[in-house]
Order: sequence, then C-alpha cells, then structure tokens
Amino acid sequence: MTWKVRRPRRLSHNLPPTGQLRNNSPCACGLAEKALSMVTGQILRQTKQKKPPLRQVSEPQSENAVRGPRNSFIEDLETNLRLLNKHLPAPDLTREDMTLGRASPTAIALVYLRERVRPELVDEVKRRLDKISVVAVLESGYIEHFIQDSPASPFPQVMVTERPDRVSIALLEGRVAILADNTPFVLVVPGELLSLLQAADDYYNKRHFNTLVKLLRYLALVASLMLPSLYIAITAFHQDMIPSELLINIAAARQGVPFPAILEAVFMEVTFESLREAGIRLPTVVGQTVSIVGALVIGQAAIQAGLVSPLMVIIVAFTGIASFTVPQYPLGQAVRVLRFPLMLTAALLGLFGVMLGLLAILLHLSALRTFGIPYLSPLSPLQPTRLAANITLPPQHLDKTTPSEQDAVHPDQA
Repeated sequence: MTWKVRRPRRLSHNLPPTGQLRNNSPCACGLAEKALSMVTGQILRQTKQKKPPLRQVSEPQSENAVRGPRNSFIEDLETNLRLLNKHLPAPDLTREDMTLGRASPTAIALVYLRERVRPELVDEVKRRLDKISVVAVLESGYIEHFIQDSPASPFPQVMVTERPDRVSIALLEGRVAILADNTPFVLVVPGELLSLLQAADDYYNKRHFNTLVKLLRYLALVASLMLPSLYIAITAFHQDMIPSELLINIAAARQGVPFPAILEAVFMEVTFESLREAGIRLPTVVGQTVSIVGALVIGQAAIQAGLVSPLMVIIVAFTGIASFTVPQYPLGQAVRVLRFPLMLTAALLGLFGVMLGLLAILLHLSALRTFGIPYLSPLSPLQPTRLAANITLPPQHLDKTTPSEQDAVHPDQA
C-alpha cells in the first residue's frame, strides 16, 4: 500500500492522438469517429453523475457538551477535512492519503501536525495501516481492530470522537488522527487511559472545576466496577464489617429473598443491561421512556415479588449511573464486561477475590501499551508535571501533556 496525495482525475487521458483523427482513410476515419464518440459518452456520463446525498453538519450525537463548538463530522471525508482545517488552520497541518479495501476501496486520511508530533509515531501508524488487508472498510471500527496493540484486551487503545475541536486539541497534543470516508467517527492515537477519561468540554472549563469533576469521574469509574462485587463479598463473607444497625436493616430487607447475593446481583445487572440496550436500539423518543419506565416497573415488581432486596436495586442503579460518567463509550463497555468476573470472584473468595481481580486488572493495565506509550501514562511511569496538567487542564496544558520521548517504547520492546 502506497501513500500519496490524491489529484483531480483528468478526463481526457483516453483521447486518441491528434494525428489519428486527421487521417483521411475511410477505415481510420471510422475508427476515429467511434473512438471520439466513446470518449464523448464517457465524459458526458461522468459529468452527469450526481454526487450522493450527504447529511448536513449537525450537533454531535454521542458527545454532548455544555460548552464548545456545536458542529460534528459527517460521512464525507473531504467535508470532515475542511471542518478540521477550519478549527485548526495551522500551516504545518499535514495530510497523507491512502485507500483500504480490495473489493471496495475506501479513502483514508492520516492527519497530524509536523512540528508537534513524533516522527516515530507517524511511521508506526503508517506501518500498521499498510499491513491491513481487508475486503472493505465500512466504518472506522474496522481500522481500530487492526491497529490496536492488544486486540484481545477489553480496554480501548484508540480514542474515538466525532467532534472537530476534540481532534484539533489532540493534534496539538502531538497525536495522530485517522479519518475514513463514510463514517463520522475519527480515530485518534495514542489513546491512554487518562485521555479517554476526558470529556469534550473539559478543555474549556476552569481548572478548579476540572479537578473536582475529574476526581469525581475517577471515583465513579471505580464504583461502577466494584460496587456489586463489594456488596456480594460483604453480605456473604464479611458481615462483621457492617455496623450492627445497618446489618439488621440489610437482614430485614433480604428476609424472604430465596436467592444468594450473586444470583440476585447477576439478575439485576442483566436486567439493567437489557434495558440499556433496548433504550439504545429503540427510537430516541421511545427509547428513553422505555428504559426509565422499565427500570422503575421491573425494580418495584422484583422487590414486591421477593426476588431481590431493595438495597441491591439501589446498588445496581448507582452502578449504572456511575458508568454513565465515562466519556468514551468503549471504555464504559470494558467496565461493564469486567464487572461480571469481579462479581464471580467475590462470590467465591469474598474480599480476597475482589482484590485478586483488581490486581489482575492493574497488572494488565500496567503491561498494556498504545503505539509504544504506556497505557497508564503519565500515572505509570509517574510524571508529576504531566499528571497535574492532565487532571487540571490549565491553558498551558498543551505544552505538558504531549507524549514525551521517554514514554515511547520501540514495538519490539513492547
């Protein structure tokens, strides 16, 4: 696969030489007329071919923000590049083009800032894109699967966004954007864990508010992962850790529930996930009503039927609310997947099983890398300046959050 800059296609490249058209022989004249008619018909067909209808630029659908630009990418590559150039009219903004797909070639654009990006990162992204061999690329998710360091990991290693301002800030931070035709979602690499926990409007708020919101978001991420497993472990193995009054209330609430805590938690989690998926798949007007009313009706009916305790309904509801605070939807999916193994280890070994599960997740995150950058950077290895700039996001954060040379690791060493 070769990288090149696309140029306008010339329609006159099939025209016969002038000398052949001026030949006065009858045979040559007939051939010249036939060739001229074929070229003329080809030109007319190309000029009459209409451009497919495109969706108008509208507000982002998956990344709502209180403050910031209200436009988003659409399913046209050239329009997206113009939007990006409007938000970031930098003289060193570089674009490199290629096509992917054997049966249906799809245009791909690699965008970065020459003065801020590491050349090794650009070369690594090109190398991974050149190795992709697929029949067709219908969405940027196809590319994301092939360019990740660890496709088997549940954690996303690529940032996905549909906001031009988010991509512009990522380019200023020294990252690389991959734009594909026929999709409004842009891939940004590398995607560390802390960068995936940043919302679109974090860059426009004051640093004190950002610090509070970031810490609340980190706590909500941990709560959405651990709350059901902690409830199972404490109620099944460690009742002595609960105050007496609270233990009496929990025992009274669980009186008459025929199932153990693990089955109770799995039933409520599966029900909540089913309602969440139903709200996503249904139309927007109906989906929100079904998810809210369904949760209220099913939760109240389950409590009255004695299938679950009221405290379990509260825990599952708070867990779902905490999971909604994760800005990146793929990261929220990873937390939802890992919640069930933690519940199983808690049912088998109590708090010791919860600690074993968390230790396994932490070891996996420590070993995970995204394009040569540690996934937990700048938390591990610890870089206090970059970590403080990443949490508070002051106006000078662009000079302190760029992945440094010390973070980069050669692919053979990863």
